[in-house]
Amino acid sequence: MNFLSHFYFDRTTTNCYHVLGAVLPDLLKNADKSIILHPEKLQHNDKQIMSIISGWKKHLEVDRLFHSSAFFLNHSHLLKKVLQPAIIGSPVKPFFLGHIALELILDNLLLTTGVIKVGQFYSHLESCEDEVIYEFLTLSGMKNPQIFLDFFANFKEHKYLHTYAETVQVAYALKRICMRVWDSPFTPKQEHDLNTVVINYRENLKGEFMNIFHQIDSWLQLPKAS
Repeated sequence: MNFLSHFYFDRTTTNCYHVLGAVLPDLLKNADKSIILHPEKLQHNDKQIMSIISGWKKHLEVDRLFHSSAFFLNHSHLLKKVLQPAIIGSPVKPFFLGHIALELILDNLLLTTGVIKVGQFYSHLESCEDEVIYEFLTLSGMKNPQIFLDFFANFKEHKYLHTYAETVQVAYALKRICMRVWDSPFTPKQEHDLNTVVINYRENLKGEFMNIFHQIDSWLQLPKAS
């Protein structure tokens, strides 16, 4: 799941550090895809750092539940099939594109249906102190946390997730994600065709997309096996 879909599961919390932790694995990938941290089992006497860790663990659990769900398996496969004709000749793998497109469409639908307020999400992030984040990243083994803090400041300043409310921007976001791996993932014609597919699929998904959020919510309430 993407940023706002993860935020959905903690939209009622008042703990900004838990919210940060719940999106931090994806933020770190955006900052530098070579960063690999595993702080899930760390302990600390600072409550704010432990809140980041609890949010991080929640992120991993939500992703596990989502990626093993029938909803994800079905819709990522269907999206792969309808996107494939639009990207003939592109180096981008259709499965990768179907996966990412589905997650971006879900974020778009959360915003455009009013389920999530993106301003509330950014307000949480802006409440987190850099010193706490730096200490968490150092504890997690990151050698130069300032790389992330510089990215994070830019992320908060530009607030680009607001653009997810515009369906046409979903295809642009797809392109930007693919450009982390491929220099020129799509031609202008392919971008246009991608946009058409995304808009049409979004409309088809609009009536049922909340089912997966309700399902994951119910799964999260189940007692953990000892």
